[in-house]
Amino acid sequence: MGPTNQTHVSEFLLLGFYEKPEQQLPLFGLFLSMYLVTVGGNLLIMLTIGSDSHLHTPMYFFLSNLSLVDLCLVSTLVPKMLGNFLTHSKAISYAGCLTQMYFFMVFACLDTLLLTVMAYDRFVAICHPLSYVTIMSSQFCGLLVSLSWTISLLNALLHTILVMRLLFCTKCEISQFYCDLTSVLKISCTDTLINNILVYLTTGLLGILPFTGILFSYTQICSSILRVPSTGGKYKAFSTCGSHLCVVFLFYGTVIGVYLSSSVTQSSWKSSVASVMYAVVTPMLNPFIYSLRNKDIKDALRRFISRSAFSQ
Repeated sequence: MGPTNQTHVSEFLLLGFYEKPEQQLPLFGLFLSMYLVTVGGNLLIMLTIGSDSHLHTPMYFFLSNLSLVDLCLVSTLVPKMLGNFLTHSKAISYAGCLTQMYFFMVFACLDTLLLTVMAYDRFVAICHPLSYVTIMSSQFCGLLVSLSWTISLLNALLHTILVMRLLFCTKCEISQFYCDLTSVLKISCTDTLINNILVYLTTGLLGILPFTGILFSYTQICSSILRVPSTGGKYKAFSTCGSHLCVVFLFYGTVIGVYLSSSVTQSSWKSSVASVMYAVVTPMLNPFIYSLRNKDIKDALRRFISRSAFSQ
């Protein structure tokens, strides 16, 4: 494509859910409700863990960080979508698009790394219980979370810098409801070979490798649990891992669904529905999964609500 068709664009168009104007008002109400539930649920988990000394353990330290990341993830995407519904606009500025893309990559990568760290925590707790306190010290837990943030920030920064060198066609339509890296690369008029190579490398290192680590951890956990002689002991061990396993399957299941749907359909509506499952529904359900399946969280929630009621 010639240079006359290339430009430093000032904005992109997010097609996403904007194909059907008559559905934008109902969708606004739906996504606003989901956003409020997500923010409220994750804030409640964070406040409950922070205010209850019984939950000041590595497992719940990682959970509070996961809730923070989930809250930030939906806040990166949903407010802009709600604003576009109200203004009947599909536009997002070039700077806004890159900013949204950067923070989405940061929090999506953090989700993956924190789930891996949580799996390692359960592996040490069940397979090496006598060494758990020594291994999972507060300093080591802080280091794991700090490393997760550092890796996620640097990974997103590298991708964003490489995108900034690209030129785009005059018709810049993104098939998603947000600025997704792969969607942005598809509409570039310049060579994206380096970008795509980096996407494949980071997907392997920060996506597939952590998932392999989670599978290995739970293989070892299941093997250890099956050797526990008492039924009560097995149930207790499984119950401490059940919530995390549900979140892992929900997270990776929806991620795989997004990429499978993008490869088989060109419809921006269908592709956006699949992305919503991963980027909006999963962060909304996580607090419910942990609060409904975890006795410690349920007890702490009751204590937190009781304290809040008496303090009024």
